[in-house]
Order: sequence, then structure tokens, then C-alpha cells
Amino acid sequence: MITIVDYQMGNLRSVQKAIERVGGQAEITSDPQTIAGAQKLILPGVGAFGDAMDEIHRRDLAAPIRDFVASGRPFLGICLGLQLLFDRSTEHGEHGEHEGLGIISGDVVRFELDDSYKVPHMGWNQVQRKNDAPILKDIPDGTHFYFVHSYYVRPDDPDVVALTSDYGGPFCAMVWKENVYACQFHPEKSQADGLKLLSGFNDLPVAGTVAS
Repeated sequence: MITIVDYQMGNLRSVQKAIERVGGQAEITSDPQTIAGAQKLILPGVGAFGDAMDEIHRRDLAAPIRDFVASGRPFLGICLGLQLLFDRSTEHGEHGEHEGLGIISGDVVRFELDDSYKVPHMGWNQVQRKNDAPILKDIPDGTHFYFVHSYYVRPDDPDVVALTSDYGGPFCAMVWKENVYACQFHPEKSQADGLKLLSGFNDLPVAGTVAS
């Protein structure tokens, strides 16, 4: 069973349906105990970083998510769910800098590009493989995925970068660190290749210790 975290900021049902299409089972929940005891966890998300962290804290989900990751069980972040794993995000305007979950060291910054590039970066784009993350076993170099984002992550450790893409310059499109996988693109919107990635996650063995 895969548990999808509900904090009111994600395409929850589309992620659930995609998991079911690859033969998995998925539940959607905002219950901290269910999240802490999950076999596998997906943190999706669309929208503003600060608002998302406010909702996560309001629902007392930060500690269960961190504890789950520390247990060694498989974790997948999608889009904003990738960005929230980092230490901080700088958003323009009065809200300024926001603190993230601090699971991966680094920050989240906005695309600063010339007028020939529109922000948000929206649509299909190629990715380049940087390592052999297990959930990428069926994903060849040069695969296209669907992106919608104005911000991108900058990991402190380049070794965690599993995929890059290019939009006015290279950026991190996916990270892999031990049991943590997280992608900037939307696999649930990326047709057959997105389903291959989700199938790879669904097929991961469950390791680690489930919280009591």
C-alpha cells in the first residue's frame, strides 16, 4: 500500500489513479499516525511553498514525514513535494524566505531568465540521467516529462541529483538520496514514461522499521 499525503495542495486523485494503473494500491490521508505507519509514502504538491508548509504544520505532518524518511522506507516527492524537502525557499514579495522540511540540504530559487523564456516553465522537457536510481531502471536518457514550475531546487550535494533538465541552463529535475526519491516534473501527467517511473516506485521493496 502506498500512502499519499493530503495537505490540500496536490493532484491527489490523479496520483492515486496513476498508482492504480501500474498495479499498485494507494490511499489518501492527512492523518499523522497513518502517515507515520505507512509502507511507502508520496508527498505531492502544487502551489506556493510557504502556504504548503503552513498547511503541513497546521496538520502536524512535519514530524511524521521526517520520521518516515528516517526509517528507510521508500519515499517519493512530486513537484512541490520535491521542493518542500529542502532547507528553505526564497519567494519574491512580502513573504520572503520560508523554511522547509530540511530533509535534503539546499535551497529553492526562482528561475531568473531573459525574456525569451517564459516563467513558469511549463510543458514537456527532456531529462538527462546522472545516476542509476532504482526507480529509473526503465527510463532511458533523453526521456521527456511534463513540468509546471517557477522555482527549482539547488542541492548542496551534487551527488543527490538523479536527473537534470535544461531551461535557460541546466537545473535539477530529480533527486535520489538513499530511500528518498523526488522529481520536479509530474509523472502522473507524463503518460507512459511517467507511469514507468511510478511503477518503479511501486516495485521498490519495503525496508526499514515501521513506526509503532
